[in-house]
Amino acid sequence: MSLPTSFPPTAKPLPEGAAAVPLFDYMPQLSLQERDRRWDKARKRMLMSGFDALVFLGNDIYWGMGMANLRYMLQVDSQIGADALFPLVGEPVVWNAVAHMNRPTNMYLSIQKWVKDFRTRGGMPAVADELRQRGLDRARIGFIGFSSTIQTTSTLLHADVLALQKLLPGAEFVDASALLQEMRMVKSEEEIGMLRKAGKIARKVVDAMANTARPGVTDAAVYAEMVRTQIANGAEPNIFNLFAAGPVEHPTSELWHLLHGCEQPLTPSMRPLQDGDIIVSEWHTKYGGYRCHTEYTVYVGKRAPKELLHIWDVSVECLHASKEALTAGRTIGEALEIIRRPARKAGLDWVELGFHAMGTASPEFPAVVYENGYGSNTLNGHRIADMVLEEGMCFGNNIDLHDSRWKPDVGCMLSDFMVVRPGQAECLIGTPLEFAQVG
Repeated sequence: MSLPTSFPPTAKPLPEGAAAVPLFDYMPQLSLQERDRRWDKARKRMLMSGFDALVFLGNDIYWGMGMANLRYMLQVDSQIGADALFPLVGEPVVWNAVAHMNRPTNMYLSIQKWVKDFRTRGGMPAVADELRQRGLDRARIGFIGFSSTIQTTSTLLHADVLALQKLLPGAEFVDASALLQEMRMVKSEEEIGMLRKAGKIARKVVDAMANTARPGVTDAAVYAEMVRTQIANGAEPNIFNLFAAGPVEHPTSELWHLLHGCEQPLTPSMRPLQDGDIIVSEWHTKYGGYRCHTEYTVYVGKRAPKELLHIWDVSVECLHASKEALTAGRTIGEALEIIRRPARKAGLDWVELGFHAMGTASPEFPAVVYENGYGSNTLNGHRIADMVLEEGMCFGNNIDLHDSRWKPDVGCMLSDFMVVRPGQAECLIGTPLEFAQVG
């Protein structure tokens, strides 16, 4: 068995018949039937849009989500990035990793069955050369980058786009990222199965958070145990944990960030928890490429203030309302009204109150967490109130309530992860609804 041309000339040939060892039983697997379903849908859309090929340009932007479309189509999700060619006719090719990480072979051949042709990353000259060899140097080609309702600019590196246009002046290049985003909006039952497994791990993380939080334990120790629990139970080491902790009772001259968690590296700190502290956190558990969203609140102590307990009780009402709201056939505007009704009735404020779609990325479309007219139009429901929810859409709840009449900087976070179904949404985590008071 010969070596790829990127190997040094002094390297000896591999043993005859040697192949990558299969590790499929130890990694989450989506079936070849699911692959064929996606590839067929993509090619039908390509045909209708006049694309002869799609070129994927992947990177690790925004917690690695810049690889979301590559993971969805080709089961490649690399922090080092990757490029890929997906033709209308023929087999795809993926350029992944630097030469020394492809010795003796590419690891993706051991952990997935969807793609067989992996090559060392060679930049745009390698992509252009393959397009020429396939007779696609004068074709209409779609670029696939990544964007979301927060990362709104499609992540196509400008120099890469210019390089391909220069290398293939006869080809027409168009940003086609929206083609994949639309495909990912409604999940198949096999995709939901991955999210269901992520949800089971996320439930263990809830317990890890509550069981570790004690006076004298640092923020970092609680945070680390949450992350360890995910990885030890089969989730991917993709660390998304928006975490914050601090005292509920404090001078009014102090402003603590306890309405919503913070991103890394703002958290975690080495501050020891104290009796009377609160911890709020939002995290994503990533399994088989699929991100499951959870939010939870823990009070360090045995007697939380009645005002805080009231905020939690209303948060639970909003969560129950979400199960009624996120049902097939209901409009987004109708769902928001149902979810927000308990908070409005109680006169509570919120940082976020709504839902955002999730799958191989977050937040996917649709996402509504702000009031109309507040914040980004991609997150406040602008122009999408009449859009209808479809069965198979998957949402993380965002229930982040507080009472500014009591404290402007202390609140509760709560969520489950819900699949749109007829009649009532399916919850994938089973987040505890009792207020966690530990000590």
